[in-house]
Amino acid sequence: MTIVDYIHTLSENPYFGAGFGLFGVGAGAAILRKGMQAGMIFFRRHYMITLEVPCRDKSYQWLLQWITHRGATKTQHLSVETSFEQKETGHIKTKYEFIPSIGTHFFNYRGNWIRVERTREQQTLDLHMGIPWETVQLTALGRDRSLYFNILEEARQLALKEHEGKTIMYVAMGSEWRQFGHPRKKRPLTSVVLDVGISERILNDCKDFISTPSWYSNRGIPYRRGYLLHGPPGCGKSSYITALAGELERGICVLNLSERGLTDDRLNHLLAVAPQQTIILLEDIDAAFTSREESKEVKTAYEGLNRVTFSGLLNCLDGVASTEARILFMTTNYLERLDPALVRPGRVDVKEYIGWCSGSQVEQMFLKFYKSPENVTNDMAKQFANEVMAQKKNVSPAQIQGFFMFHKNDPEKVISNVKQIWELT
Repeated sequence: MTIVDYIHTLSENPYFGAGFGLFGVGAGAAILRKGMQAGMIFFRRHYMITLEVPCRDKSYQWLLQWITHRGATKTQHLSVETSFEQKETGHIKTKYEFIPSIGTHFFNYRGNWIRVERTREQQTLDLHMGIPWETVQLTALGRDRSLYFNILEEARQLALKEHEGKTIMYVAMGSEWRQFGHPRKKRPLTSVVLDVGISERILNDCKDFISTPSWYSNRGIPYRRGYLLHGPPGCGKSSYITALAGELERGICVLNLSERGLTDDRLNHLLAVAPQQTIILLEDIDAAFTSREESKEVKTAYEGLNRVTFSGLLNCLDGVASTEARILFMTTNYLERLDPALVRPGRVDVKEYIGWCSGSQVEQMFLKFYKSPENVTNDMAKQFANEVMAQKKNVSPAQIQGFFMFHKNDPEKVISNVKQIWELT
């Protein structure tokens, strides 16, 4: 039998023909599937753009809120986030925010259809936040990255609008900053009455610093500014910094150097990752460190508890690895207890004494507190200030305000009972 006859015989065999046909169909399907996969990969790489946002990124919550309000507004698969808002009266209002749940969602943005895929890994935890690791992935047709830039910028602006007119406080939690409490309504700078010229000098210096970064870089000067407010307790140091932050539209990062577990490395890291547009506040700096001359003789209560070294603090403030574009305030009740190296120029650029009330300060406080009664005059304010100064006793703004609170609606009684200021407070 020749080869031709053998092939002809096989072709007439129905079993062989069926098997060869099935093989051909399977091979064709496999080739088609591989081709479609390769084509899809090619299409995704060159004609689709994807953005992945992990939960640790600062824009993660902004993006979820934006998707809820501006994007996937018609989605019926939601998760809830409960928050609290404090009113001016002190009343706490509960707010329920709905965000897209775990899964896939679609929305249209400026003529572009975008797929949102929110995933959660139950086996992986975010160690800092103690919650499962989550990501949000946006996928759209095209190659224009500006699409996602515009979305993120809108999300940021939306988040800023929610905190407009408020001051946000941050505290250090581990190696990052967390918002502390509810955003507070901005305190007017005029509500804190300091002695003549002090508030204006600090405010003008801060504004000049913020508006002239190129001046520093052109001269090779580190772009940072340090302020030290010193004086007796209750004279308005912390209150003024809070009001100043509101005036400059910045938050406040409160850092306690006496916190147990705070190390030099962690301190340096916290200063480096402080939220943008914030003021860093180190209150009562004298409680954490005394002068090196005094420390040789006097043992402090914090010795052995604080792991931050004095040299570590100095390096963080003005060392090789210290951060720039930073506004830092320190407060103390006892300037003489601070080491000269801590308050030298470069670490502390501006020092201001916030002291006992002067006559003009008391007069301004009287007019501001009793501004609603029509029968209050400048002469009454001057009379009250003269009565207070005649006592020849040191008095703080906190004492004056506490005295006013006892006679909120009777300015004449305030004037006639000046001696009670030191008895009641």
